Amino acid sequence: MKRCAIACLFWLALWLPLTDRTASAEPSPVAGVDVLIDVGHGGIDGGTSHGDLLEKQLNLMVGKKIYDRLNAMGIRVAINRTHDFAPSDDNDWLATRSRHLRDLAQRKLLIDALNPKLTVSIHTNWAKNPSARGPGVLYQLNQPSHILAHLLADRLNALYGTKAVPYTGNTFYLLHRSKTPAVIVEMGYISNASDREMLTGKAGQTKIAEAVASAIVDYLIAFHVH
Repeated sequence: MKRCAIACLFWLALWLPLTDRTASAEPSPVAGVDVLIDVGHGGIDGGTSHGDLLEKQLNLMVGKKIYDRLNAMGIRVAINRTHDFAPSDDNDWLATRSRHLRDLAQRKLLIDALNPKLTVSIHTNWAKNPSARGPGVLYQLNQPSHILAHLLADRLNALYGTKAVPYTGNTFYLLHRSKTPAVIVEMGYISNASDREMLTGKAGQTKIAEAVASAIVDYLIAFHVH
């Protein structure tokens, strides 16, 4: 586990803003991180899908845009993956045959290592009914997570023209086990034509990233984090 943790910290150091990495003679990759963007799925785990379109692709494209936007605003932000790989591939310390559990445990290891002020996990939804559309936000049973979820829902509802209400997701691994405030954002439904157009187009992805980043900044201001 120690070897794995050291490797994780090295990768995260690469994903922090350059100014943070060179601020002192002995920079710490875990010092002063306000926001962690957790990009859902990756590698062998494609997530949900529509034809050849995979959730992992959408999560990564939008997740990187959120990271770039926050970084440009001077927010101390990190992202858990910047290309297509499965976090479970790097987990050789958890004694389980379940790749899914190794993936989730590896993500939690990164959260524990960084100890961010908040974690935003990016996902894409799917439903059997193709008319289901719009964003969804899941939160922990604590006030910070609840507030962030409603800020995110407000921004995304305005973008999609919907009225989705955030809901608790405390049975979800990351929300249940994260000791710092965390939310899961379902950006829209890959199974809905209108949402899919928003999720796949560059303009739509930028609007989603701007909505999420705006909510995060408002949260940080409200809690005097940044």
